[in-house]
Amino acid sequence: MGLFDRIRGDGDPRVAFIGIDGVPYSLLADHFDEFENFASLATEGSAGAIESIVPPESSACWPALTTGVNPGETGVYGFQDREIGSYDTYVPMGRDVQATRLWQRVTNHGRDATVLNVPVTFPPERELQRMVSGFLSPGVGKAAYPDELRDHLEGIEYRIDVNAKLGHNDDKSEFIENAHETLDRRFEAFEHYIQQDDWDLFFGVFMTTDRVNHFLFEDYETDGEYHDEFLAFYKKLDEYIGELRGMLGDDVTLIVASDHGFTTLNYEVHLNAWLEQEGWLSYDDDPEELSDIADTTEAYSLIPGRFYINLDGREPRGGVPEEEYKAVRGELKAEIEALTGPDGRPVVSEVLTGEDAFRGDHVDIAPDLVAIPNHGFDLKSGFKGTDAVFDTGPRNGMHSFDNACLFIDEANAQMKDVDLYDVAPTILSLMEMDYDRAQFDGTALVR
Repeated sequence: MGLFDRIRGDGDPRVAFIGIDGVPYSLLADHFDEFENFASLATEGSAGAIESIVPPESSACWPALTTGVNPGETGVYGFQDREIGSYDTYVPMGRDVQATRLWQRVTNHGRDATVLNVPVTFPPERELQRMVSGFLSPGVGKAAYPDELRDHLEGIEYRIDVNAKLGHNDDKSEFIENAHETLDRRFEAFEHYIQQDDWDLFFGVFMTTDRVNHFLFEDYETDGEYHDEFLAFYKKLDEYIGELRGMLGDDVTLIVASDHGFTTLNYEVHLNAWLEQEGWLSYDDDPEELSDIADTTEAYSLIPGRFYINLDGREPRGGVPEEEYKAVRGELKAEIEALTGPDGRPVVSEVLTGEDAFRGDHVDIAPDLVAIPNHGFDLKSGFKGTDAVFDTGPRNGMHSFDNACLFIDEANAQMKDVDLYDVAPTILSLMEMDYDRAQFDGTALVR
């Protein structure tokens, strides 16, 4: 038990959650001999590979993990969502998350939460003990609250995100250096506030892992040019996890988890280019955005792998009558399932209908179909920039639905058939907080 907690004398159990964005369990497990702190968490506690959500994109995953409910309840389906009854799109931010976050539940119970660098949380919530927003934030000055937090983070030259543009260079040295610097500053912030020991829930995310995976994962899997640098980065992460674990009091349970897995990227698949070539999508002029589609369009796509029927009465210029909706959707589903890559492999492993994938109060913006790609195929959209369906870019790693990771510093946690939705109720159970189990799509992994 930490000194501050002993002074408080409340005795309530606490949780420290450390997110490692996009880290696959197999990567860590295959190197437990080198990553001794992850190995220790696994042997002394509970660990395993878990499933992500549909779709496995960070903008949708973190709202789901931090609320315990699917995008039909959070209202966030990806990096770009569409307005109801419009072709306008927007980038979801913290205020677009419609479900109750874990830290809001903690605060509502009169307990304190420190939240650092969680994606899709801008602007920071002023009801919390302290928060700095993560991915999609404009900068520390606007993303941190209260002033003490902002001043401390600016003083240590804290970075919300790595400079991903550096990863586009053929020479990755500057990118790797930037990734280490970002990781170091993140650890310094986590270390400082964990040692404050004045919180009941500490929730912080290392997102640099996702960036490193995007640009170096093939090097890791194929023993490429930057294989050793990749493992050195993860060795540092392992050391930092061990140091943070050692700072925690006896009343704190540590959880480490990722929001999705990762795999080598072979082909980017430009789905709107494919839809156009197959006659599903057409434009009135040179396309710049979704609103440029023609009335004759039957379907369009948004990342990652979401398909929408251009439905009459729902879309402003819907080209598919409502009575033909199911037949058209069924035909499109079959064509997506039949799509193969240049190497002859099926592009997708499964195509789900919106009603099978999502449920909740915000299914009105849900896709009609959502495709889960096979490993190696990254499902893109876009309305300009390429006529090619299959292409390659600067990234050599991509998200995967399977093989996310979960470590719980509790030996009796249940680790069979686990997915991202189980994390939130598990944290509440470890904190011995009452909650309505029916409000969650997941189940607590501890009793």
